[in-house]
Amino acid sequence: MKPVAMTDAPVQGLRERKQARVRSTLIAEAMRLFSTQGYDQTTVDEIAEAAEVSRRTLFRMFETKGDIVLAWTKGMTQTLTDALAACPRDMPAGDAMMHAFISLVPRIAANWQDTYDFVYLIEKTPSLQTVSLQKYGKWEDCLAEGLARRLPVRRNRKIAARLMARGGIAIFRTALDDWIRLKGRPALVPLLQKTYALQTALWSHPADPETDAPA
Repeated sequence: MKPVAMTDAPVQGLRERKQARVRSTLIAEAMRLFSTQGYDQTTVDEIAEAAEVSRRTLFRMFETKGDIVLAWTKGMTQTLTDALAACPRDMPAGDAMMHAFISLVPRIAANWQDTYDFVYLIEKTPSLQTVSLQKYGKWEDCLAEGLARRLPVRRNRKIAARLMARGGIAIFRTALDDWIRLKGRPALVPLLQKTYALQTALWSHPADPETDAPA
């Protein structure tokens, strides 16, 4: 028997759990500070202080402030992936994709104000545009992969899935833009559903989907 090895395993597990808690706290405190006082105005020292860790600990886990935001978005990417995979196999691919987007909304934050603040932060902060684009790139990849499994087998199935994924992200971003323009007053999910219905109607019949009259 090797008693040292037996005691090493739980110690390592405890260390990993502690690091995960510190990481989660850093992300949560950083997002709170970014949304309340601005991304560019928030310093790494303020984030470390709020999370009750040293500056050195913060930099061991994240090289830049942008990496913290990117880490936050990774959780949403996983939610999107899991929600799409959980949809019934007989659900139309487009509906399954929108169900995944709708499942994402509660994941953004626990309440309306934080949700609006986080969305505004990610979408409208110029210095976070690279992070935002990386996020949407990851979303496109996971959606395209999941949708390809749902579309009929054909030679251009992967291209069709990629096109559908990009179209879905366009719907999501358009809904967010409108939500921000309206200062978050309407509920986001119905606005997302309305945007999806509008695009569907426009593609199926280019005339005005509400009046069905020529421009």
